[in-house]
Amino acid sequence: MFDRAERGDRAVILHPVFRLTGPDSLDEFQELARSAGVDIAGVVTAPRDKPDARFFVGSGKIEELKAQVEETDANLILVSHSLSAIQERNIEKACDCRVLDRSTLILDIFAQRAQSYEGKLQVELAQLRHLSTRLVRGWSHLERQKGGIGLRGPGETQLETDRRLVGVRIRQLNAKLEKVSRQREQSRRQRVKSRAPLVALVGYTNAGKSTLFNSLTGASVGAENLLFATLDPTVRRMEGMHCGEVLLADTVGFVSELPHELIAAFRATLQEAREAELLIHVIDASDPFRAEREQDVDTVLESIGAGRTPVIRVFNKIDRTGQDVALRRDESGMPVSISLSAVTGKGVEELRLAIGELLASDRINRWIELNGQDARLRAHLFDLGVVSEERITENGSWMIHVDLPLETAERLARMPGTEGRVARRTLLEESVANG
Repeated sequence: MFDRAERGDRAVILHPVFRLTGPDSLDEFQELARSAGVDIAGVVTAPRDKPDARFFVGSGKIEELKAQVEETDANLILVSHSLSAIQERNIEKACDCRVLDRSTLILDIFAQRAQSYEGKLQVELAQLRHLSTRLVRGWSHLERQKGGIGLRGPGETQLETDRRLVGVRIRQLNAKLEKVSRQREQSRRQRVKSRAPLVALVGYTNAGKSTLFNSLTGASVGAENLLFATLDPTVRRMEGMHCGEVLLADTVGFVSELPHELIAAFRATLQEAREAELLIHVIDASDPFRAEREQDVDTVLESIGAGRTPVIRVFNKIDRTGQDVALRRDESGMPVSISLSAVTGKGVEELRLAIGELLASDRINRWIELNGQDARLRAHLFDLGVVSEERITENGSWMIHVDLPLETAERLARMPGTEGRVARRTLLEESVANG
């Protein structure tokens, strides 16, 4: 077995091409490699009808790959698809060079970018879950640790020891992340009590989310022209909104074929998208494959439970396409999409107005009157933290100012008995009457 370099930074890319592989996939993978700090020394493309069980590509392409690695003095092979453990090991043995597949490369980028305590825990957990499926490769010392004369016994192999240690560390990380999750839940309850709606920026990586986030909030979140420039979520207030205070969250970008380990590990981070009352789906209008990107993002949103959250689609980077700012509405007159440029600021104010309009339509912000027999509903509203002011009238009833999502009001109206009927009358029917 060859000696692996501690870290390879000069790579040859192996790019299998299948009938369903988009023509842009190589460009995107090269961008992933650049984001990881890799110097690309060459590319070997391999047209295939289906993956080969041994090498993923044909043996002829493996010979070509080995020759290019030797010719360019590369110390790393990057494969643009996900490999099985045995395929990865076979390519390494054939080429005498370290191999990383697409999933491992993305995990490496996330490891470089993680800044927060939670982000580092999530990345380590994802890496260990991925590693646990690959402990069969690269080991030449799988003899029994207690083997030899006078030391024979059951013992355990080095592989078994490693698997056990990885399992212990995974359990430790899960426990730490559970604690972080409880802390985030406490923050979420505080946010509910503040009655500030949460809006989350989502989209394909490098679509311009962080630049738009800075334009909308006045923040200075790092916005680089790199894939996965943002990893840890950031939440800031949007000032001057006519619908009241709004919180905006900048989330990690999505990518096609995102490793399952990452989706599982980053569920806590993606919780911002799940709990948002409105999603702003940022799309690169200059990307010729934006339709495929949109579908990839929608698929991930569906997988994390955010598929039914209201969405406004933002077609960003019109400064590159020469388009004008354009706000589009549905049959009911509500905003559904807008074209803008986050870099120049053209259309950003129109987006702020559209966000305010959508949030106002999905919230109940008004005074309601409750009588003495409605004390249970009054207590429930206070428990939810949606009461901003209360007055007692001359006849002893309560005038309460509430600010809550329409979905919450509908849930209250479905409660059994008098409480649900009063909630329906005061929160929904009277809102319609006053609308």
